[in-house]
Amino acid sequence: MPQVPILMPQLGESITEATIMHFLLQPGDTVQADQEVLEVETNKAVMGVTTACGGKLLSFSVAEGECVPVGAVLGIIEASQEEVDRCGVQTLEESHAPLPHAATPAETTPDAGAHFRTEGEYREESEPSRIHPSGKGLPVPIGVRGAHYLSPRIRARMDELGITEADMAYIVGTGAGGRITIDDFEKFLEYVDGWPSRQASPMRRSVADSMQRTWRRPIASAGRPVYMGPIIMHRKSHPRRPGYTLYFVRALALALAEAPECAGYMVGGRILTPKRIDLGVAVQVTDGVLVPVMRNVDRYTLDEQIDEFNKIVHQARSRRLDDAYKGGGIATVTNFGGFGLTFGTPMPLPSESLILGVGAVQKTPVWSDEVQCFIPVEQANISASFDHRVVDGGDIGRLMQRIAYYLEHPELL
Repeated sequence: MPQVPILMPQLGESITEATIMHFLLQPGDTVQADQEVLEVETNKAVMGVTTACGGKLLSFSVAEGECVPVGAVLGIIEASQEEVDRCGVQTLEESHAPLPHAATPAETTPDAGAHFRTEGEYREESEPSRIHPSGKGLPVPIGVRGAHYLSPRIRARMDELGITEADMAYIVGTGAGGRITIDDFEKFLEYVDGWPSRQASPMRRSVADSMQRTWRRPIASAGRPVYMGPIIMHRKSHPRRPGYTLYFVRALALALAEAPECAGYMVGGRILTPKRIDLGVAVQVTDGVLVPVMRNVDRYTLDEQIDEFNKIVHQARSRRLDDAYKGGGIATVTNFGGFGLTFGTPMPLPSESLILGVGAVQKTPVWSDEVQCFIPVEQANISASFDHRVVDGGDIGRLMQRIAYYLEHPELL
């Protein structure tokens, strides 16, 4: 009987691979067309892979935890010729799809390529791998020497091991002008070869890539306290108890509607102003963060957005985000106050130029001119990190004043 491959589908425009998470069926089970047989994890979400036709599941050619490229064969279905013709699918012989290969140690453990240069020069030793960190903790590079130039040979090794230029910042080159030599690099690999490590998940790699790209811009941060009393009272009296984060999302939306240039983009010599107020909400998930996006936040009231807000947070935490809520935001709100943090300087996504951070609510003594003494006031610190090429501190200061105003008048939200 014909054998039909289960192929790794293209799960997103920029997704080239996915990690096998769970098998939903076992070899020998009967399957229907378009039935989910396993779940995979991309750098954005957990998704199901379906069959192209019905039949009997013969085998899987991948293992849980394995990273598989798009188009590779994940398993094989034995189907009747009538089913193959009905569904219009290709058989295994016709598809020419690659089987996932067994990954080499260099491919599966890029952390093995993490090696830190000591504060001193490399010593000539009979055992080159015995390079010890400083007594003050992890070794750090000294002076201004570093990875200013990387030869094609080193870059080829970096590509082979999945190492980025950011990872090379720990190495102090011993070559001319402080250049990193191939010998420096190999010692870099050798030093922590036996260090405890774990494979970075697709989510973690996605976050790392985003933060590296963000850091290429001049990011500045500014912060101030806001009075939380009105929001606390408004939420207590509201029958549906909106999430605190939604208040900040709504306040940021109204403030940006008045000054959209604060979330603008610099492209060449032009600054582009957003056409819509689509805002992201940072949601902590296992080993990373997902940012679902709410559309046209300034056009709807807080009450009208409670259901949508609760929906996207639930979907993000379960890693099953609808396509309608993926990407396209102009700014993000991240509430790290739930972790007990009172202040932070979050990093905006590479596709955005502004992020608003919200700290934990605290009772703070504030001087009152009316009663001539300090009184306890419930406050939270908010901070805005922004692309300093686009806006300056004064612009952000005025934006945050408007945010504070709306938070102190929740009836306007």
